[in-house]
Amino acid sequence: MAYFEKTSTLWDITEEHPRTIPVFTSNGFDHMGDEAKRAQFGKAVTLETALMLKQLDYETFSRFLTEAIEGGDDKVDLTLGSDQPNGDSELKVVGLLPCPVRLPLMEQFSTFLEEHKDITINHELKAASMGLDWVENNLKGIKDASELPDLFISAGFDMFFDEKMIGRFKKEGVFEDLSGLNTFNSAFDGLDLKDPRGHYSLISVVPAVFLVNTDELATLGENVAVPKTWEDIMDPIYENRISLPVGDFDLFNGILLNIHKKYGDEGVARLGKNLLESLHPSQMVKSDRKKDNKPVVTIMPYFFTKMTKIGGVLETVWPEDGAIISPIFMLSKKEKAGKLQPVIDFFASPEVGTVLAHNGLFPTVLPDIDNRLPQPAPFMWLGWDYIYSNDIARLISHCEEVFNKAVEEDQ
Repeated sequence: MAYFEKTSTLWDITEEHPRTIPVFTSNGFDHMGDEAKRAQFGKAVTLETALMLKQLDYETFSRFLTEAIEGGDDKVDLTLGSDQPNGDSELKVVGLLPCPVRLPLMEQFSTFLEEHKDITINHELKAASMGLDWVENNLKGIKDASELPDLFISAGFDMFFDEKMIGRFKKEGVFEDLSGLNTFNSAFDGLDLKDPRGHYSLISVVPAVFLVNTDELATLGENVAVPKTWEDIMDPIYENRISLPVGDFDLFNGILLNIHKKYGDEGVARLGKNLLESLHPSQMVKSDRKKDNKPVVTIMPYFFTKMTKIGGVLETVWPEDGAIISPIFMLSKKEKAGKLQPVIDFFASPEVGTVLAHNGLFPTVLPDIDNRLPQPAPFMWLGWDYIYSNDIARLISHCEEVFNKAVEEDQ
């Protein structure tokens, strides 16, 4: 029985089937939990459009909706794996998963749990759109390592190296790289991805590339070529003509750190002066349809470039000096190594790596998996020597200050 169609509005679905509301709220549609916002937003947006904006697979999502409608609390996890804390749980797994791959990964994780009933796991694997606030709320007030999650997964540098957050526990030797990964995917040849201090496991990356509006580029003059490098992007000719994923903190801070490493404060300030506006990637791929203030260059996660219209004016450019990468880290408690190992092996498995690489275009570090990248496709990686030689949290704050000051001065 079909309970809804692609063209059904979110309001119609949730009004007729209230049990679907947690499915929406746990997958990035936070406003669906508020009746007033749900009415305003839900009546105007179809299921197909909503899933396209969040880059969620329709077949998978609709299956969860159907299970929520047909099942009871005893038959379906309505929050898709966001269990409430359970004092009897032996292991706690927490993290933020990239939105485009969260549902297929949760399906695989559910299968894993069914096959490992000997392991008691309390898991909170949220959509990355929940943002760092959710992560900080999980870590606030934690003073002892025993209160920390046993396994933590997320992208970016923010929380992992912050001495006020997880970083201080890392210094105490709480975490250990238990992935067993010593050989990495050939796509990363030449990059040293293995944490020399043995704390962090790197399982995948989010690459930042350029999306160039060739029509808008032409307005800058016939001698202005398509930008091919990050240095090109900082050219004053692009002042107020570049869109950046400022709201995507994981990737944005990765961009700032790499630009600062290579070009210093001047490079970060130049990037700020060139900022036209901040757009969500799902808006970026439609920037050619804007009536005015169209960016010439949009910097975005590689995944979203696949949403652009074939044969249109938007051209994807993989930077010749490397797509800046935001790493997806896994932190595992050393003291729980024995019990955690099957869970770690799951997240470092070829099956998970294939979902990340093929469904989300988040290149996996696992060997022998085709990341389906253009050739050549170099990466720009901050590097462990640089990471351990700097106070990353303080450096992020400094870069943000330099960037924001440049933006304000240019307004």
